[in-house]
Amino acid sequence: MDTLRMGSTGADVSTLQDRLRALGFSPGATDGDFGPGTQAAVLAFQRSEGLLADGMVGPRTAVALGLTNIPEAPSAIPGVTVQVVSQMFPRTLVRNIQVNLPRVLGALVETQLTDKKMVLMALGTIRAETESFLPISEFQSRFNTSPGGHPFDLYDNRKDLGNQGPPDGERYRGRGFVQLTGRANYQAHGLAIGLGDQLVKDPDLANDPDLASKLLASFIKSKEVRIKEALQADDLATARTLVNGGSHGLADFADAYRIGESLIPEAA
Repeated sequence: MDTLRMGSTGADVSTLQDRLRALGFSPGATDGDFGPGTQAAVLAFQRSEGLLADGMVGPRTAVALGLTNIPEAPSAIPGVTVQVVSQMFPRTLVRNIQVNLPRVLGALVETQLTDKKMVLMALGTIRAETESFLPISEFQSRFNTSPGGHPFDLYDNRKDLGNQGPPDGERYRGRGFVQLTGRANYQAHGLAIGLGDQLVKDPDLANDPDLASKLLASFIKSKEVRIKEALQADDLATARTLVNGGSHGLADFADAYRIGESLIPEAA
């Protein structure tokens, strides 16, 4: 079954319409024609399930619907080469890309973030956070350290980060490809990638290239639907804010995204 969308016709659409009706999302008549009524029912179902509401039945929506003939998920990964990424990272040593790109792409495959927009999101995030294509620790700045204060004291009591006072600010400062920050994120994403509480106990593990790749993918995955909604609207600023919490690095993120957008083939 190919992805079903407005204008699709045939037996697969009839099956979809029957399934939507059985789940309480009536598309109207079962006529094998993917028209406005079917699209509205699909949108309602997607919103109910917390899926990206794009009105199309691709792999994830098909799985959620319980359809047996599920299309294969499209992947942009084959088109993401060292040569392409080097153009997205014009000031970065090619050797760093050669070493770490396979790790990043492997983590994206594991978390099923293989469509073009989400691959570009991940690579653009690396460009904005650590242009060297190496996992790094956050530097001190006026945004994290008060005048005359101890390092990262402005993070110590950040409830939104799950920090519980000194020394949490410095201990859970930004690290890795995504600059994972805050006790809560170290705990949640450490669990998500199978580390249990090891990342909370030893936060420097976030700079291990293999783990940094998995943490990048995990963090983006946790905000996948909202990021996809922003990217679907070509709102790169909002997509960047969902990861960074602000607009820091937006110019580099957008530059990498646009270059990659023009060079990486559509997922197939």
